[in-house]
Amino acid sequence: MLSKIVFLLFISVELFSITLKDTYYVNSNHIKLLDIVPNASYDVTLYKIDDGRYTKRIKTKYVINMLKSHDISNIESSSRYIKFIKKSPIDIKPIKLKIKQKYIQMYPDIKINSISILPRGYVKSLSDSYEVHLSKKSYLSNKGTLSIKTTNHKKIFFDYLIDADLTIFLSKSILKKGEKLSFLNTLKKDIKFIKFRALPINKNQINTRQIKRKIKENSIITFKNTELLNVINKGDNVNVFFRDGNINISFYAKALKNGKLNDIITVQKSDGRKIRARVVGKNRLEMR
Repeated sequence: MLSKIVFLLFISVELFSITLKDTYYVNSNHIKLLDIVPNASYDVTLYKIDDGRYTKRIKTKYVINMLKSHDISNIESSSRYIKFIKKSPIDIKPIKLKIKQKYIQMYPDIKINSISILPRGYVKSLSDSYEVHLSKKSYLSNKGTLSIKTTNHKKIFFDYLIDADLTIFLSKSILKKGEKLSFLNTLKKDIKFIKFRALPINKNQINTRQIKRKIKENSIITFKNTELLNVINKGDNVNVFFRDGNINISFYAKALKNGKLNDIITVQKSDGRKIRARVVGKNRLEMR
């Protein structure tokens, strides 16, 4: 019997063990117990945001003492103050759509489970027309800050968080410079999207890229450590053609350097003359 009571007390303590956040968003001017401790067994108003205002900043020690008065213990916090912000009555669906489009553009096979967006402060309303701006490398992380610019040039900032799953490719063994990527030397892995240093390749890049610099075993393969596959290698015999109206001329030559699609490279004709032509396919070039 005694052990059962101790067990129940332990469960009760664990239930109310919380780490306070820096910022809380509340539904009204009344800051309630359930806003801070969602699993509390009852609810009560702890504080009130002053009329005409939308935020309230309270010293953390006062919040902790208030919670303790409601039998909430084992409270942790790393902040001196806690800020409470009244939720804004705005439609954020268009902003969510913009974020979703951005991330799908960068990660074609991403599975977005949810997107959370919160304004940095209280926003009464949004204009009918505005632009959404994300930072240049925002796509490398599942969280960040964006801004919207209204027609009157006012900027409003939002914090966002994405819950998503993603497929990446790892090196199955050490990959050397110039080695072609394939499904034989890579390993597919499904992960929870959090943060990358560089954009990882997707399945569409397999067989189209080669290693730019040596990659260690079990490393994430990214655009930064790979490059487009050479479709022409130095020393290859290539077919060069020229078109001008109804005139079609073609001849064979020797490539003097490697070439990727749309590269302009130098080739040498059989008579020793050197010319420049654009790579248009495997061992095929076009003169202009």
